[in-house]
Amino acid sequence: MANQIFVSPSGDDWKVKVVGNQKASAVCDTKAEAVEKAREIAQNQRLELLVQNLDGTIGWRNSYGNDPRHIKG
Repeated sequence: MANQIFVSPSGDDWKVKVVGNQKASAVCDTKAEAVEKAREIAQNQRLELLVQNLDGTIGWRNSYGNDPRHIKG
């Protein structure tokens, strides 16, 4: 079972892909569109969202479930 979804650059577009899936869940024209789509999927499937920068580094991440941290706050 996958637990992460990535937004990553793909040529001139942005790809939304769940780890473990062969095909992208979505291909969007802008990073903002891709993040919005990925956030919806992450919330519905309780995944961790990772958003890459143009250079491939992780820009930011957010967990929408299955958070391993057991400390309140």
